[in-house]
Amino acid sequence: MTKSEIRKMTLQERKMLSKETLRVLSMGLLEQFALMDFSDVEVVHVFLPMERKAEPDTFLLIDWLAQNYPGMCVIVPRADFGSSLMTNYVYRGAEGLVENFYGILEPVDGEIYVGKVDMVLIPLLAFDLRGYRVGYGKGFYDRFLEGLETKKVGISLFGPVEEIADVNAFDVRMDVCVTPERVYKFS
Repeated sequence: MTKSEIRKMTLQERKMLSKETLRVLSMGLLEQFALMDFSDVEVVHVFLPMERKAEPDTFLLIDWLAQNYPGMCVIVPRADFGSSLMTNYVYRGAEGLVENFYGILEPVDGEIYVGKVDMVLIPLLAFDLRGYRVGYGKGFYDRFLEGLETKKVGISLFGPVEEIADVNAFDVRMDVCVTPERVYKFS
């Protein structure tokens, strides 16, 4: 299937999720996420969930990291839709976030982070068994990850599709993808 076909199918699947089912899936993601090795991670980039798109509750992951790795620096993105680029901000708590025009929670101000990023949690709609992902189609994360030496971790509510048929040279492969049932590793 193509990205467009997969995107349409997955958005429909997400729309059908009840709040309770989304909560259960997000808790499953947290359980699998907690099994990962964070020994070499000092800075982690975490996307913030869009509630209206039924995205995984990454605040659960942020809270878990704060509790289990209190010295870890969590950074969150702010998107510039004109340039399709992101700026990272040090996460200081939910009270510093505002929903933008597109329904995305973003930091309004604060400390911009420009250093090394050890791990990036990547939003996605679907992924395949080779480690490629389908996002919303704007390319924010492919641009952000291009040339970045970091561990690329997809966060998915659902298991993989067999293959994304129209992968291109700009698509960046993930190293792993966390689902509520297991962690998929790609080589």
